[in-house]
Amino acid sequence: MPENCGGPRVVDTILRNLLAYGVAVAALLAMAGGNPHTHHAVPAVYDARSDEIVGTWRCVGGTEVVFRADGSATVTLLDGQERDYDHGWRLSGSGTWKLISREPAGWNYGQHVRLHLPAPAFAGARGGAPDRQAAPARYKWTFELRRDHRQTLELYFFLGDPGARSAYVLEKDA
Repeated sequence: MPENCGGPRVVDTILRNLLAYGVAVAALLAMAGGNPHTHHAVPAVYDARSDEIVGTWRCVGGTEVVFRADGSATVTLLDGQERDYDHGWRLSGSGTWKLISREPAGWNYGQHVRLHLPAPAFAGARGGAPDRQAAPARYKWTFELRRDHRQTLELYFFLGDPGARSAYVLEKDA
């Protein structure tokens, strides 16, 4: 029997197996949305005040959210966030809101706005939605906060699949 008993071949086989496993893991992460360059970091907002939130905010398709100083809100045709957006429903009704400073919420660090609609008065449908499902009996949104190039506050939430998400941005009326 040879002295090495195939030593270099064993090491070569182990290295080839490790390389194959590494390639497989990298491929799985890329397919599952594990690419770290997929998501762009947004600077966290820590200095938002409640009076900056109070007012009327709009988005496309007739979406309107009115935040009042007393913590109440009126929602008109607001889509669901994240994967709920794909279901195609749009909610309207009265609810409550709160500026969250130190609680864990949302996808980014910093402050968030939590909007709760306990019982929608109306549930509409968005045309062209790939997966129509019934609207929920109650819903809670968590808005991320960011500032545009003029330092004006914007509210947004993510929609769609985490690997290919977009932002649903509401802008405040002047």
